[in-house]
Amino acid sequence: MKKNAWETYSEKDLKKLEKICAEYREFLDHGKTERECVDVIVNTIEKEGYEELEAVIKKGGKLKAGDKVYSVWMNKSIVMFQIGKKPMEEGLNILGAHIDSPRLDVKQVPLYEDGKHAFAYLDTHYYGGVKKYQWVTLPLAIHGVVVKKDGTTIELNIGEEEDDPVFFISDLLIHLAAEQMEKKAAKVIEGEALDLIVGSKPIVLGKEEKETEDGKKKAANAIKAGVLDILKKTYDFEEEDLQSWRSFPRGRQGRPDLTEA
Repeated sequence: MKKNAWETYSEKDLKKLEKICAEYREFLDHGKTERECVDVIVNTIEKEGYEELEAVIKKGGKLKAGDKVYSVWMNKSIVMFQIGKKPMEEGLNILGAHIDSPRLDVKQVPLYEDGKHAFAYLDTHYYGGVKKYQWVTLPLAIHGVVVKKDGTTIELNIGEEEDDPVFFISDLLIHLAAEQMEKKAAKVIEGEALDLIVGSKPIVLGKEEKETEDGKKKAANAIKAGVLDILKKTYDFEEEDLQSWRSFPRGRQGRPDLTEA
C-alpha cells in the first residue's frame, strides 16, 4: 500500500511547502488573465534582479555572463534569459510553459437586452477546459481591457472587492428542470446559454428626454441603456468602445484564470 505523501514530510518540509503554496495561491488570485499573469511575473522577477531587455538595449548596455533579462510581448507573453559563460553555439537550456486562462470571452458587440426576462446580458464565448455546466450560478468577475475609439485603453476588474457588483449565469430552478435533468452532462448547459447577467434596473429618463429620438431609443431598451449609463459615468466609455472583456470565476473557486469574482 502506498504511503500518503503528507506522512513523508518533516516539519521543516511542511513549512517550506506552506510557503510555496501561499505564494502560488496569491499568484492565482492576482493572475486571472494572461496580462495579469505577466504583470505578476514581471513584478516578481524584477525583485530577483531581472532587467527588461529593451531598457538594456536603449541605454546601449551589453550583456555579460550572469546577467538576467526579460522581454514582454503584447503584455501576454514573457521570456526570461540568464546569460551563461559559454557561447550559445554550445547549447542552452530551455524551460517553457504556457499561461492558460480558461474563461468566458465577451464578444465584441456583447451587450443586449432580453425583454422577455427583463435582464441585460453580455454575449459570451467559452474558452478552455472547463465544463460548460460548471459556469452557471458561479459568482463571476469581469477582468479585461476595453479599447476606446480614440485608442486609449481602460483596464477593468469588477467583482473582486467586497462592495463590487457580482455577475452570474443563470440556471433553471430544480422544480423547473425536469427536462434538463434528463440530458447528458455535455448538453445540460449549451454554450449559447452562457450569457452573463449584468443588469435588471432600467434607466430613468426625464419627461423632456423621453420625447427626444435618443430618449426613445433608450426607452425601447431601458435596461441595456441603464447598464450603458453606468459604464459611461464610471469608466467613460460607450457601447462602441467595447472591444475585449472577459469573465472569470471569483476568488479561488475553480480555476482563477476564469473570471471568478
